[in-house]
Amino acid sequence: MKLSLDEIFDIFDTKGDAQYGGEAITQLEHGLQCAALAQAKFASPELISACLLHDLGHLLHDLGENATDREIDDRHEYEGALCLEEIFAPAIAEPIRLHVEAKRYLCAIDSNYQARLSPNSQDSLRLQGGAFSTEEAKTFIALPYAKDAVKLRIWDDLAKVVGLKTPDLASFKSVVTSCLNGRNLL
Repeated sequence: MKLSLDEIFDIFDTKGDAQYGGEAITQLEHGLQCAALAQAKFASPELISACLLHDLGHLLHDLGENATDREIDDRHEYEGALCLEEIFAPAIAEPIRLHVEAKRYLCAIDSNYQARLSPNSQDSLRLQGGAFSTEEAKTFIALPYAKDAVKLRIWDDLAKVVGLKTPDLASFKSVVTSCLNGRNLL
């Protein structure tokens, strides 16, 4: 699915009020929190943009607000990245494509990580294949953009705070626009 940047922002404006999985926040609140965390750590514009847009795939499918409750892995990371790679460089699309695998990686390298995940994230982890083996973890972290995907994943896990004040969606548009690859400006 080829979308312009304006269409992507419109999707967040019109569908972003959907519940974020089994969490007590919306999809838009989650993306804004994730992007704000990246911005606070002086991440690159590409990584801030990836954080904002990482769950676009949840807003593109018609599986409802929490497919995990129905034992469905919606594979949102692939749908979102596929859409975004049309207008952005790999520095945005690839961390998004890899952010679920980054969760599996973190479970493999940190024995306490899985216990810190929210219940919904633990359920989706099971559907997504569970923790990587040691060999899978080594293979994953050697991939281009895997380290950025791990950063995105860590901020993703923290971006579930009810009532947290963040910049609004429009405030991130200039950062995201600066990352367009020129094939589809708006």
